[in-house]
Amino acid sequence: MVRPPLTLEERLRGEQLGLVLRQARGERSIVEIAAAAGMSAETLRKIETGRIATPAFFTIAALADVLGISLDRLADHSTPAPTSFSYTHLRAHETLRHLVFRLLPEKKKQPYKDQQSIRH
Repeated sequence: MVRPPLTLEERLRGEQLGLVLRQARGERSIVEIAAAAGMSAETLRKIETGRIATPAFFTIAALADVLGISLDRLADHSTPAPTSFSYTHLRAHETLRHLVFRLLPEKKKQPYKDQQSIRH
């Protein structure tokens, strides 16, 4: 089964979740917290850095328990601030990600000075 790519919102939410978890961990070792939550240190590192943007619920529940924070607090602090974005430019078939790439300014190729002098 092929997993669809993450949306911009999902990636931002994953980064914010990772930041909240990292702050809650404080000075405690990543190895210590990961072991207590029943996961590898590499998995926790990926969650904290946003590389795993949508971890499983039970993974987050285990981390919240070990870190002593409520799931409500995680949910409240893991939602990124809304961006000022107008959906009026979004076409019916587009996702937000496609819109961002479509609206990126393209560099127009400028002719070389030598080519300009030859034409004129």
